[in-house]
Amino acid sequence: MTGKVPKILHLHSTFDAGGKELRTVQLINAWGREVDHAIVSGDLEKRGAAHRIGKKPRISWPRFPSLSGKPTPGRLKKLAEAMAGYDLICTYNWGAIDAAMAHTIFADAFKLPPLVHHEDGFNEDEAQRLKTRRNWYRRIALGRSAALVVPSATLEDIALNVWDQPRTRVRRIPNGIDTRACAAPPSRDVLPRLIKRRGEMWVGTLAGLRKVKQLELLVQAIADLPPEWHLVIAGEGPEREALLAEAERLGVEDRVHLPGFIADPAKLVGLFDIFALSSRSEQMPISVVEAMAAGLPVVAPRVGDIAAMVSSDNGPFLVPAGDAGALTASLQRLAADPVARKRIGQANRQKAREEFDERRMLERYRALYFGLMQKYSRT
Repeated sequence: MTGKVPKILHLHSTFDAGGKELRTVQLINAWGREVDHAIVSGDLEKRGAAHRIGKKPRISWPRFPSLSGKPTPGRLKKLAEAMAGYDLICTYNWGAIDAAMAHTIFADAFKLPPLVHHEDGFNEDEAQRLKTRRNWYRRIALGRSAALVVPSATLEDIALNVWDQPRTRVRRIPNGIDTRACAAPPSRDVLPRLIKRRGEMWVGTLAGLRKVKQLELLVQAIADLPPEWHLVIAGEGPEREALLAEAERLGVEDRVHLPGFIADPAKLVGLFDIFALSSRSEQMPISVVEAMAAGLPVVAPRVGDIAAMVSSDNGPFLVPAGDAGALTASLQRLAADPVARKRIGQANRQKAREEFDERRMLERYRALYFGLMQKYSRT
C-alpha cells in the first residue's frame, strides 16, 4: 500500500439512506482524500445516501456483477474477479453475502484483499426468527473474512453463538454520530411544504417506509393523542400509500405528515417533541442516538440494544415489540407531562454525548480498516 492511495470497495444491496449506508458515508467523509472509495448499489435506483457524501472524497460507482441470484460456481467466480485490484472489500448484510462467499472460495485464486463483513440487522423475512439455511450459509461464507463488524450486543451474540464465528473475528463497534450537530437549534421551516406552527406538538420518527417498521402503529397512536399533536415520519419507501390510507381511515390525515427523504436529519430531529419507533426489529438504530443527542424522550419497542442505549429515566417508556396499546399509552403519558419530557430528554442528551459521539466510532473503524490494509500489499 506504500505510496498508493488505498482503494476500498463497498458492496451494498442498496445505497438508500439507511443506517449502514449513512455510517459508510460518515467514514467516507471523515477520511476525505486519504482513501478512494468504490461503491456498488445492487439496486441502481436506490442511492439516496450518496447525497450525504461531501465534495472532498474521491468516489466511483463501478459496474459490478449482480449481488443477487443463485450462488452457482460461475456466478461466484465473476463476483470474485470483480473484487480484484482493491485494498479492502467491505460487504454489508445478507444482500451482499454472496460476495463474501465468493471471497471465501476464490480469495487465493484471484489474490483478493481482506474482506470485512458488516451485519446491521434483518429485514421483514428474518425480523422475528432467523432462517436456518441462511445461518448455515453465513457460517460458510464468512469463513475467510478478516472481520465481522456488528453495532449491537444482540448481533454480537448471534455472530458468536448462532453463526459460530470465532471471537477474534467478531468486532462490536457501536454506531456514533456528530452529537453537536443534532443539539443545534432547528429552524421551523426546515421541511419543504411543512412548517411547525405555534402550539403544535410533534411525535417524530426517521425511518424507511417499510413493513418491518410497523409505522401504521404510530398513525393509530396519534389518533388517540390530543389534536395539537401531529405525527411526522421522515423517510421514503413502499408503504407510503398504505400509511396515508390508514391516516385517512382514522380521520387524522391532517395530522400525519410524510415529508419524504431528509438529507440531513440533524436539522430536523430537534423539531420533534417526542421521538418514536415502532419497528418489529432493530439493532442499534442511529435514529435513536440522533434523537437522544437532540434532547428528546424516546418511545420505542424493547428490541435490539435500545434498552441499553437510552437513559435509565427513559426506560419505563419502552414497550414490547408490536404492542400497539403499550406504544399508545407511553406516548399519551409523555404527551401529558412536559416536565418528564424535558427531564428525560436532558438525560438522553448527556448519555449520547458520553457514549455515542462519532469520534470513538471513527477511531475504531480507522484502526480496523487501515490496519488490515497495512498488512495487505496490492501488486
